[in-house]
This record gives sequence, structure tokens and C-alpha cells, in this order.
Amino acid sequence: MASGRVVEFFTTQPVRVSALLRLPLIGLIVVLVSVWDVDHWLPMLYAVILSVYAAVAVLWLVVVFRGPMPPWAEWASTAVDVLVLVALCAVSGGATAALLPVFFLLPISVAFQDRPWLTALLGGSTALGYLAVWILYSERDDNVGLPDIVYMHVGFLAWLAVASAALSFVLARRSARVRSLMEVRRQLVSESTRADDLRNAELAEHLHDGPLQILLAARLDLDEIRERIPDPGLDRVHAALQETAAGLRSTVTALHPQVLAQLGLTPAVRELLRQYETRPDITVRADLEDVGHPEGQALLYRAARELLANINKHAGASTISVGLFRAGDRVVLTVADDGKGFDPSMVAQSVAEGHIGLASLQVRIEAMGGSMAISSEPGFGTQVRVTL
Repeated sequence: MASGRVVEFFTTQPVRVSALLRLPLIGLIVVLVSVWDVDHWLPMLYAVILSVYAAVAVLWLVVVFRGPMPPWAEWASTAVDVLVLVALCAVSGGATAALLPVFFLLPISVAFQDRPWLTALLGGSTALGYLAVWILYSERDDNVGLPDIVYMHVGFLAWLAVASAALSFVLARRSARVRSLMEVRRQLVSESTRADDLRNAELAEHLHDGPLQILLAARLDLDEIRERIPDPGLDRVHAALQETAAGLRSTVTALHPQVLAQLGLTPAVRELLRQYETRPDITVRADLEDVGHPEGQALLYRAARELLANINKHAGASTISVGLFRAGDRVVLTVADDGKGFDPSMVAQSVAEGHIGLASLQVRIEAMGGSMAISSEPGFGTQVRVTL
């Protein structure tokens, strides 16, 4: 599951791939020019441009990994690459020949974008930029001229631009297909969740109007009998009826919490925590913001219930911390404990052994476009962050 999130992370933001590839590209430029025996025209300006370029590239890498980027960031960053490379060649004299391989690498980095026309445009700009640098170089140095091989290199760069655009077209088609399948998956999970909620509501109504009411009526009849005929045996039956009625009420609430539908997610989670707050062996810390009725409130409530149940069954924790808040257009639920902890990589193995609760929850959340991050280590407790 972790590897799947990494793949999705890079495929949904191609600009991150380009940002990572830019750093070794800059290192290649430094190596090529340092080992090439040339006479620089403007060595200080060349060093300044390259230093600023490297600093901006590192800063840009940090920015793109902090969150989603706007669509224009993909083509703007590559356009800057072309302009900087042309500027470096223009001020570095013979380094034009040294930087030749870098021109051929640029269109490949552009191909990671899912806009074929833009890939073709920037690839063509790379070829024209290379030609412009050679023209400027030949004008400055009469001994160099414009060799015929330059036109061949421009032809290769043009071909590479077309090939990169074709590659980008194939990747864009596949990405569109993957997004379509993910949307179908999201809709199927949404319909499945809605069907589960409807079935749970019907079952809760049946239990409430049927067995629970019959049980309560029987308890009332038993109360009248106990008033006329005191008997320790009847007291035990009464206690059993009380306990059964409480269990049925708890089941009805778990199947279809009325407070969730009427008051929203925050009061429902607060109500869920009350059964743990009354226990003397557990300290509950809650930081719950009012998030209203978010679209995925049923799934978030199910996540809170499942995670708290897991803590109760397996963690052996003395402290539970639950947080609920909004982060932009997302709702974030955090559940942490100081219990035994576990190895998150064992979730897949637990599925094979028949324990599907946590894995099923994670699949549902990710299918709805959310994320579920598990941070745990044996002996150091567990923290789960659900974002939807």
C-alpha cells in the first residue's frame, strides 16, 4: 500500500519528477564545464547564473513537495530550464559544446508532463535555443563559424522533440485511463458504502421496533411481577434483561447513529468517545472542531469507530487522543494511543489471516480520494491520520 501511494504521488504531480531530475542535470552541467578546456568570455556571470539556478532548483524542489502545484508550474519550470541553459551557453563561450548533451536531456524531462502539445512546443524551443546559441557563438568568434554538424544536431533535437511529444501522448492516454478507472472505483466504493448505510439503517430500525421493544415490554411485565412476588431469581432475570437491552441499544446506535444524521460528525464522534471516557483505566483526550456535515462523514465516523475498537481490543493503551478538524476543503481525523503499537507493514499479512478491518477501511478511504497514514512501532503506540 505504501508503494501504491508513492506511485500515485508521482503520477498525479509530474512536476515533482522534473524537480528531482533537475538537480542531477545541474550537477552534470557543472561537471561538463569544469572538465572542458575552454576560455570563458564571462566566467563570473556564468558562475552567478549557475549558482542562482542551483539555489532556485533546491527551493523549487522543497515547494513542489509541500503540496499540490497549479497546472502552469509544469510548463513554467521547464521553460525556465531552457532559458537558463541558453543564457549559460551565451555567456560561457566554448562551454556551448560541453553543454550539448544537456540540450538532448531537456526534452526527456519535459515528456513526464501530460500535455503532448506543450512537450512538443518546449522540445522545439530547445532545438531552436541550441541553434540560437551556436549562431550567437559564431557571430562572436569568427574562427568558429557555424559547422554543418550543428544543423544535424538541431535535426536530432527536433526528432527528440517529436519522440518526447509522442511519449507524452501515450503517458497522457494511460493517465486518463487510470483516472477513469479510479473514478469508477470511487463510485463503486461510494455506492457500496451507501448501500451498507441503508442496510444498517433498515436493520437498526428492525431491531429497535422489534426485538428491543419486545424486550422492554417484557422487562416492564417482569417489574410488575417483582413488585408482587419478590424473588432473587427474578432479580437475576431482570438484570439479564437490562444488560441485553443495553447491548441492543448499543448495536442499534453502532448500526445507524442518529446523532450523526441529525447533528453532524463532531457530536457523533464525541458521543462515540463517551463509552471510553467512563472507563477508569483509560484517559481520553479529545480536540474536536465543529466540521458540520462533510460529504464523507459516514466513512469518517466508521473510521473513528473502527480505530477506537482496535485500540480497545489490541492496544492495551492507557491514553487515547482523538482530533477532528478542517484543513482547507479536507476533513482530518487523528486517532492516537500509547499502547503496544505494531508494524504497519503487517496490515497486508493480517488480511491474509482474515483480519480485514483496518485494510478494508484504508481501501475505502483511498478509493474515495482520501488518505490514511499509519505511524506505529512495536512498544511505542500508534497514530493514524485520516484525510478525506
